[in-house]
Amino acid sequence: MDFLKMMTKAKQLQERMASLQDEVASVEVEGASGGGLVRVTLTGKGGLKSISIDPSLMKAEETEILEDLIVAAHTEAKTKAELLLTERTQALMGDIGLPPGFKLPF
Repeated sequence: MDFLKMMTKAKQLQERMASLQDEVASVEVEGASGGGLVRVTLTGKGGLKSISIDPSLMKAEETEILEDLIVAAHTEAKTKAELLLTERTQALMGDIGLPPGFKLPF
């Protein structure tokens, strides 16, 4: 592949990546724990959008359990968001036709 062609493809990739970042920002992912008693919704970029807690967990003696469930739900949602971004980035790289392992300067 000649250098000029690679640079053109890299420029196309940069433009598509910007578009992908906008798209991912509008996506929402949900993580759940405790059999769905705690749910956390994040934006594709990891911003916390909402938390839903089943009222049965609202007991003073279960505070530590609730805290752990919130962290677990958040971790699940974050993992889903990261996986989504990775999958879409890999698909984008394949569409552009850049060689495997090609590193971009941006």
